Amino acid sequence: MLTEKRWNLILHHLNERGSITVTELTELLGASESTIRRDLNTLDKDGKLNKVFGGAVVRETSHTTYEPSFSQKIDANQKEKKLIAKYAAGLIAPEDFVYIDAGTSTAYMIPYITENRATFITNGIQHAQTLAKSGLKVILIGGELKDTTEAVVGSQALANVQEYHFTKAFMGTNGVTKKEGFTTPDFNEASVKKVAMIQARDSYILCDHTKFGIISSVTFSPFGDAFIITDQDPSGQYKGCKNIITVKN
Repeated sequence: MLTEKRWNLILHHLNERGSITVTELTELLGASESTIRRDLNTLDKDGKLNKVFGGAVVRETSHTTYEPSFSQKIDANQKEKKLIAKYAAGLIAPEDFVYIDAGTSTAYMIPYITENRATFITNGIQHAQTLAKSGLKVILIGGELKDTTEAVVGSQALANVQEYHFTKAFMGTNGVTKKEGFTTPDFNEASVKKVAMIQARDSYILCDHTKFGIISSVTFSPFGDAFIITDQDPSGQYKGCKNIITVKN
């Protein structure tokens, strides 16, 4: 495995868990302990994590360009995503014209949607299929299909989204910070996300706690332009932010 890819995977697993041990990383990546320890030393010096005895913990802000596939992400933080998704689905009202972003956090919304008088627009292939099977009215955005995330992107997708005026948009994100806002690794996906939020009266970011402090490659919206639905009380620089909605069991 190339060194840079291994570093990205280390940061991905660390961001999901908050902390990770050398032993866990050797099992996940199939690398020796000495290799992992050297990797952690390098990433610590680069400011991408905090190395501690026996492993590493997330820095308050961490950069990543790694983008896992839909199938890789769907099982991560299921409990938190379902908690957030159930709350988000409950915000949908009769006659709403709803945009649902492609992604795993928004995918968990669909089983909880009970409002059958709303209309749903999405750029997620699986989302459209699941919505239709549930008997809901759904419009699938046209354009280029991105295989890894199963999202429809490109110029045609942008043109389609610009035609609509959504009452609510439910979005996923790879990272969120107050300075860089909501970020994602891919420019084409970021472009569609940005336009969908501009076209929405109210935007909601479905964001489990592991996404805070993460900066991905492309900003698609400023921090204050959406409500954030998350699963843990915010701390540090995020404490007291009025646009953060914390959902608990």
